[in-house]
Amino acid sequence: MGTALRTPSRRKCERCGRSERWDEDAETWRIRVEDGERLVGNPHCIHEWDITGSFTPIE
Repeated sequence: MGTALRTPSRRKCERCGRSERWDEDAETWRIRVEDGERLVGNPHCIHEWDITGSFTPIE
């Protein structure tokens, strides 16, 4: 069994709340929609993505 690199499928900015999901088909991040609302956050924010909490990139 070898080492595997995992990538996140969702991310959320700790500063403004922008939330995105990874789109496999387009190979890019897309803004998440929740209850019909796009979670865009602040367009002028320098995003600080919360992807490390319980996420481990190396298996």
